[in-house]
Amino acid sequence: MEVMTGILKGEALSTRRPARSPVKWCVLAAALLLAGCQSAPESRTTARPSRQAAPADLQLICANAVVPRAAGARIRPTRSSQIDARRYSVDVDAGGRKFNCIIDTSGRVRSVRPA
Repeated sequence: MEVMTGILKGEALSTRRPARSPVKWCVLAAALLLAGCQSAPESRTTARPSRQAAPADLQLICANAVVPRAAGARIRPTRSSQIDARRYSVDVDAGGRKFNCIIDTSGRVRSVRPA
């Protein structure tokens, strides 16, 4: 309002800026310093093979193929990996007994062997 009144009265405007808080400058400076310290994330390389895990439905088919050998034990797939473009290897635990199942992408169980 004070500036408006000066303009209406024909007075010269002041070029003096209002005082800025030193706290604002400190916060701005700290933000700039922290922003400068950020680095790009490192690309991580892993020692794990890049093979895909078997889809869940194929793992369950393998687990079901182990049922006759499990003698009523709790069965669960523990690990799987792709062997080639058409086959997966699925490790199955049946109450402490370990089995390996080979299954193709169409869901046909190729083999079930004790591991």
